[in-house]
Amino acid sequence: MDDNKMVASKTKKPGKRGRKPAKIDLKAKLERSRQSARECRARKKLRYQYLEELVSSKERAICALREELEMYKQWCSAMDQGKIPSEIKALLTADDQKTPQGGSGTKTSKNSKNSSLSNGQS
Repeated sequence: MDDNKMVASKTKKPGKRGRKPAKIDLKAKLERSRQSARECRARKKLRYQYLEELVSSKERAICALREELEMYKQWCSAMDQGKIPSEIKALLTADDQKTPQGGSGTKTSKNSKNSSLSNGQS
């Protein structure tokens, strides 16, 4: 009989270990959970918007680089045919105009190198 009392007393310890949530606590917990879920969805939406903007900006950069590459390919094919594109001529003349003012030796060697290349291809 003493054994039964000890077993019963061990199982009947309300409030000693952990607490039982009241109805108010349960409602508050559910509301906190809902609020947390709303915030999580909002953060997720913002993250996806940011990533979509990042992807679109990278795609625009890729398109611009492809256009630039195509332009350089056209320039190279024109130069292979012995024609110097007007854009390259403009760059070379701009370089020539800078050289006398600066008097830099490296620019002169680059210009002479460029002119010898264009003379060799013509």
